[in-house]
Amino acid sequence: MPIALAYSKSLTGLQTVDVRVEADLANGLPNFAIVGLPSTAVREARDRVRAAIQNAGFEFPARRVTVNLAPADLPKDSGRFDLAIALAILAAAGQLPIRALERTVFAAELSLTGELLAIRAGFAWGLSALQDDQAQRFILPSANAPELALLGDQPRLLCAPNLQSVCRYLKSFKDPTTALPTVSQQVQSSVGSTTQAAIRPVDSASHQDLAWEDVIGQTQAKWAAKWAAKVAAAGGHSLLLFGPPGVGKSMIASRMAGLLPALSQQQAAELAAIQSLDGQAIDQAWRVPPYRAPHHSTPSRALVGGGLPIRPGELSLAHHGVLFLDELPEFSRDALESLREPMETGEVRIARVRERLVLPAKPMLVAAMNPCPCGYYGVLRSKRHCRCSPEQVQRYRNRLSGPLFDRFDLVVCMELPDVEQASLAPEHDYYTDAMRESVAQARERALARQQRRNAQLSRSTMEDLSLVTATAHNMLMQVAKRHQWSRRVLDRLLRVAHTVADLQAASTVTDEHMAMAIGLRRALDPPDALALE
Repeated sequence: MPIALAYSKSLTGLQTVDVRVEADLANGLPNFAIVGLPSTAVREARDRVRAAIQNAGFEFPARRVTVNLAPADLPKDSGRFDLAIALAILAAAGQLPIRALERTVFAAELSLTGELLAIRAGFAWGLSALQDDQAQRFILPSANAPELALLGDQPRLLCAPNLQSVCRYLKSFKDPTTALPTVSQQVQSSVGSTTQAAIRPVDSASHQDLAWEDVIGQTQAKWAAKWAAKVAAAGGHSLLLFGPPGVGKSMIASRMAGLLPALSQQQAAELAAIQSLDGQAIDQAWRVPPYRAPHHSTPSRALVGGGLPIRPGELSLAHHGVLFLDELPEFSRDALESLREPMETGEVRIARVRERLVLPAKPMLVAAMNPCPCGYYGVLRSKRHCRCSPEQVQRYRNRLSGPLFDRFDLVVCMELPDVEQASLAPEHDYYTDAMRESVAQARERALARQQRRNAQLSRSTMEDLSLVTATAHNMLMQVAKRHQWSRRVLDRLLRVAHTVADLQAASTVTDEHMAMAIGLRRALDPPDALALE
């Protein structure tokens, strides 16, 4: 009896890897073995596949069955190989035509009755698998259809409810009565059914609905918090808010995602793949930028990702959105230092014994911190006095290392608004709709000029653009020399200056724009600046 081949794909991070499923039937005592570095879940497929084949009305061969998952050095996990294993065995036993399995990729877990169960990270699997131009079709469970339908009309993505329907289809491709629906057709025919649970309803309490008119004050200076929030959103810059309790740091951060424009189709697909890898249901409003705010007790593994199987962390789950870290110094040192490389590269690299993954992580990082443990050190317009000793204050601030502090593009010192300021109506430029429009226009200018956000500009790209005037460059060099700023800080200030120019619809970065960018960085200098640099 010839060896039968079926094809599947293993998911490693957000990328799929081809897996060839080989089934061989040999004479000897009945036995069923799976080789090829299978995990426990894959080894358990022996019992699932045997029961599914028999309960679906087929005969499981009473011979020595050996299934090989190649390549042998690639770890195989989850039950997504069940369907391919079952079909390869049936083809080897002569119950299916062997040629019917060619150029078809299968991914489904089998129940004992032969039903196709949803695979984990189905959207991520489908998004990556579609890049394979050699495969004519992909057959997946109907339960994964709702999330996969978000990829649009994909005629190669087929779905099936059970093993019997897949076998009928493979026996007669051209018979319209046995044809399998595409995922889009499946969703259209099952609207309102239980399969729609793969899509999460829109959250009515979305951060998109929070109004900036509720934020009182913080607009009186060019480096004030509302202005900084607009600059950060327009350029995708990281922002550190520094001030006493109750000044509005969390209030501003929670509204940052509402300033961001809707995600593009490609960005939304990247984010949905990450959410799928984490086991989350995909939101109906999947093009809304995410907002994540982990507690300060969150460990470094939860921030960057990890575990078995590896799951994305908060940095990746906030991809193209906002990641807010409140009470920044209260995070563990390991968690804080784990932010350094992703803030620089936009990627998270996770290394384990058998796996090495690279996940995208380009959120807009917004952090908030108090001036001291009690929160009132050097605070004006407050009847409460600081209870901390100088040693406690310094120890608290030293939790934030210099290299990490350098990676914040904007640093804003917030103060309690006085009574007169709190009673004033917000300026028109800081109404929600006006801020969103201003941010959208600035982003469009940047994308038209360099096809990326200003926060992602490299030094060479900024030099090639040559937008900075000589006077603006001289101003930056003089201030940098006085404050002994690193080259990293200078590059970040240049990016912020480009964003300020875009917000003002300017074609060049003038000394006025540079002064505004420096003001957003020097907000901690007067008086009693953080001793971090």
